[in-house]
Amino acid sequence: MEPTAEQAAIRDVVREFAAEEIRPSAQEADREGEFPEDVWDGLGDLDLAGLTTPEEYGGYDADRVTYALVNEELAHGSLAVATALSVHCLATSCIAEFGSDEQRERWLPEMATGRPVGAFALSETHAGSNPAGMSTEACRDSAEKTSADPREATDASRDGDEYILNGDKQWITNGTRAGVAIVFAKTDRDDPNSVTQFLVPMDADGVEVGKKEDKLGLRASDTVSLTFDDARIPAENRLTEEGRGLAAALSILTGGRIGIAAQAVGVAQAALDAAVEYAGDREQFDRPIADFQAIRHKVADMHTRTGAARLLTRDAARREEAGEDVRIEASMAKYFASETAVDVANEAIQIHGGYGYTTDFPVERFYRDAKITTIYEGTTQIQKDVIGRGLLE
Repeated sequence: MEPTAEQAAIRDVVREFAAEEIRPSAQEADREGEFPEDVWDGLGDLDLAGLTTPEEYGGYDADRVTYALVNEELAHGSLAVATALSVHCLATSCIAEFGSDEQRERWLPEMATGRPVGAFALSETHAGSNPAGMSTEACRDSAEKTSADPREATDASRDGDEYILNGDKQWITNGTRAGVAIVFAKTDRDDPNSVTQFLVPMDADGVEVGKKEDKLGLRASDTVSLTFDDARIPAENRLTEEGRGLAAALSILTGGRIGIAAQAVGVAQAALDAAVEYAGDREQFDRPIADFQAIRHKVADMHTRTGAARLLTRDAARREEAGEDVRIEASMAKYFASETAVDVANEAIQIHGGYGYTTDFPVERFYRDAKITTIYEGTTQIQKDVIGRGLLE
């Protein structure tokens, strides 16, 4: 399942960029908890900010295998950078797939350059694995809001030219950096099927960005809450027909899970590479620890699982590109790759011994970062449920 010549060429460009521009500053960015904006600008220069944007709007319009390859190589350098780009691409993909011609013309050419940065606001504190349980609401209004309760809005206001957003979103990547967010809200609080997508400029009145979360890993990537307090959004910023937003989100997230799987493969490969290098340099009992069978067996297991995760991920990407329904394959790839990343990073720390537990070596960061891949865009348990339900129902 080797990439084509074109796919390999793009992979090699990204691999070189990650080695020269991302990896050298990744440890410091993690320590300081600051996203490397110069790296983001570099991604824009390479046209990677428009990775999933159609060519007619200035993007690269990458196929799904290329998207997976790029995510793997970026994550090999820094998962924080790969995550920021993948969320930006979720936003551009929503606009490209579900937006009107006017919306695409308005947003995609600029977003393809990397500015504005995109965010994706679906999860809430009580509605993560169950997005249909969200409480963020959007009611239509043509003049002044007449009631604090959207259900009491007049018929005339529901037919108006603005939506009024109220509610809170949680775990928003790029939240402090974003210029626009794809926000999901119910147009009827009592109807879980009324979820709708909106394009929300982050500088709109009534949009408040919360504090940055102090996280275990992925510390260079900003994660915040968003609050909408009577935020007025033009009706023309609605992306889908009312009630079509949840299906759109789940469709986009299926492909996103393949991207997360690829990121997990990149982290696993980074941990494996670090372990192999250290095992060759570190000596005990007058010989490199690479000479010991226990270390060789660990490395063999790490390499085998990483390779298997890569094959699952590329197979899912290839199938998606062919137009197949890949809900099961995407969940298989994310489940196996994310758990593999955690296990491989854990073994890399073990091979490093006491040094692996210090910030002098990057394997502790790989371990902390790897854990989030088992959680975001659907936990391991959700992936197992998707796989089992798909097989048995």
